[in-house]
Amino acid sequence: MAFFPPNPPSYGVVDEEEPPPPARAAQGTNATAAEEDACKVATRRVAMTGVRWSVGVEARRVRTRRGSEIIAMYVRHPGASLTVLFSHGNAADLGNMYGIFVELSARLHVNLMGYDYSGYGQSSGKPSEANTYADIEAAYKCLVDVYGTRQEDIVLYGQSVGSGPTLDLAVRLDHIRAVVLHSAILSGLRVMYSVKKTYWFDIYKNIDKIPHVKCPVLVIHGTNDDVVDWSHGKRLWELCRQKYEPLWIEGGDHGNLERFPVYARHLKKFLSAIKKLPAEKESAAESEKSPAENKTLSDDVAICEVPSMISRRLEPSRKSAIHEQPMLGTGHVDKRRRSTGHREKARSSTDRKERSRRSVDCFDRIDEHEQSEKPRKSFDRIGEKIRSMGLCNVDCFKEPSHSTEPCPSERKQQ
Repeated sequence: MAFFPPNPPSYGVVDEEEPPPPARAAQGTNATAAEEDACKVATRRVAMTGVRWSVGVEARRVRTRRGSEIIAMYVRHPGASLTVLFSHGNAADLGNMYGIFVELSARLHVNLMGYDYSGYGQSSGKPSEANTYADIEAAYKCLVDVYGTRQEDIVLYGQSVGSGPTLDLAVRLDHIRAVVLHSAILSGLRVMYSVKKTYWFDIYKNIDKIPHVKCPVLVIHGTNDDVVDWSHGKRLWELCRQKYEPLWIEGGDHGNLERFPVYARHLKKFLSAIKKLPAEKESAAESEKSPAENKTLSDDVAICEVPSMISRRLEPSRKSAIHEQPMLGTGHVDKRRRSTGHREKARSSTDRKERSRRSVDCFDRIDEHEQSEKPRKSFDRIGEKIRSMGLCNVDCFKEPSHSTEPCPSERKQQ
């Protein structure tokens, strides 16, 4: 699993001068105020260059607990009651996502904050799993401290690699309103190999974290995704505690789901449903009183009102998985943007002819644990690197054959 920040960045930033904060009225509260200020995230305003300026958009430089200074952009929508914290995919930065963020805010009637991971765009530092966790935490604190957003009004949105920091934050916050997983991964290693258990060196272990998310979860995935297989989204949806009707976009691949009309329509229905949820923190406690492993939520019913609803079908309905022509007027979507890297697509182009795609019609016949047993050729280089570093024998991740011949690592031990 590798990080691919766009090089060079697709935008620039210029520091802006901010007015000084208002003076404290009472001197007796100086000590308390100083303690509160020390706990707040350090930010300062910047102006983004190289992008088309839009009304209601501002950007900030935000310091993380690991010492990086990331760039976060905030899109304000008048009268919005929900705020989306968006973690974008690989090989993209805020310049690539700028137009999509502005359009999503307008069409969904939400405030939206996007941010660049350490080492992406104009953010300092180096990209790593630990840094992305600190990055999303800093962006969340910026929403709370600078923009006064309540935790109960925040929807976490993770696209592809962004599903890692999204789920990590979701399991640490008990009162997040909802989570959206867009072309999400089960884990970094499972993108490359069909492993049956989690290894210590794996990254973004979403498969182990998703059962601990207490809020409603919407899963979106394309059926023709050749970077992160459709089975990743299916398995994540099955493991959710509070399921919402998933969106399987027939014909959608890894980087074009926003261009299908059903994408925005389904997101709107989801947001309308979760708006009916009570914003009180007691709602999380109520959800734990009854088992919620198999909840499936309708788009027109308040989630907390249907604790006993169970999905008895896995195949997508015509509503949630229909073949549509991509929307017109979405030229701002950068075709070069691949959520886990457009470089991988070039490498995996020869695999598509060899691998048959699963159809929507036979979806319910697919074994829920099934994934291609053949490792992706596009990641063979990474396997060689693991071997050369002596971390482990990558061949042992493959399913054992029916023969009794021991694997190479066992022969050495013998």
